[in-house]
Amino acid sequence: MTAPLRGTQSVVGYMGWVFSRPWLIAIEVGWRWIFGVPFLAVCFFQAQHILALVPLESSGLNTIDAQNPWIAVGQIARAWAFYAPHVAGVLRWLAPAAAVLWIVIGGLGRSLVLKCIDPSTAAPLPFFTLRIMALQAGWIILLGAIWMAWFQSMAWVGRTHILPGAEPELVGYAFWSIFLALGFFTLWALVSWPLSIAPLLMLLERRSALSSLRESLRLGKQFTGKLVEINLVMGIVNLALIVLAMVFSAAPLPFSDQLGSDALHWISVASVILYLVASDYFQVVRMKGFEEFWKLYRGSQAATR
Repeated sequence: MTAPLRGTQSVVGYMGWVFSRPWLIAIEVGWRWIFGVPFLAVCFFQAQHILALVPLESSGLNTIDAQNPWIAVGQIARAWAFYAPHVAGVLRWLAPAAAVLWIVIGGLGRSLVLKCIDPSTAAPLPFFTLRIMALQAGWIILLGAIWMAWFQSMAWVGRTHILPGAEPELVGYAFWSIFLALGFFTLWALVSWPLSIAPLLMLLERRSALSSLRESLRLGKQFTGKLVEINLVMGIVNLALIVLAMVFSAAPLPFSDQLGSDALHWISVASVILYLVASDYFQVVRMKGFEEFWKLYRGSQAATR
């Protein structure tokens, strides 16, 4: 009897499968950047507009004490009070517009990637892209809820451990910050996989969006365990890519006099691009892993329907 296959044992094989199909990576990178580049451009122009209304000199951001982090934190907090109303005004229209754009572009891009991962699903599924968009809407609502919960929890940590006129409680602040960051990261990995597997169920089992989402919660212990395991590992890989990008950006600092500031900026830009492309690549690897485990646990059931 062979030992049960762990969810991550075959990830290297999936990585090789995706790497040998660069058009899949290009599609995933393409649809994300079609959204990301205009979104960042709008954010940049809105930031410039806010800075024109409230210059750095008015808010005090140009006099931040870089030698004393705790004084700097107070200065940043006071400066934020100047910018918060303007940022909130922009977010009231930018956040819904960005969410709708993400849902539309994400639905188109993700449906194309899924069809390319499994070309055997040649028969068109009616309104498949619209169904993907509905699931994308659920994904972004869940992500927004978790981000808001994390933000509120970090605000609580700040209020209870960094008090005006008192010495900050560094140990408690560091403990709760690390605990909550890891906790919400784990929570996202534990609760987001149904919305990741649902598009595959919809395509492979010819289901509606609601039916595929409901079925994703009833996949059985073994199948669910593999999905959660891959989700956690891909999340850890994403963290590792962030650390790697930070290392690449910081590595040339000792040679800043020889390289010059422009070269350091370009190295930082290249590190960010490398992270984004690698992250998109692993998104496709995760989809491929989900598909392979579907074939293992449910493929025979779907064939007999």
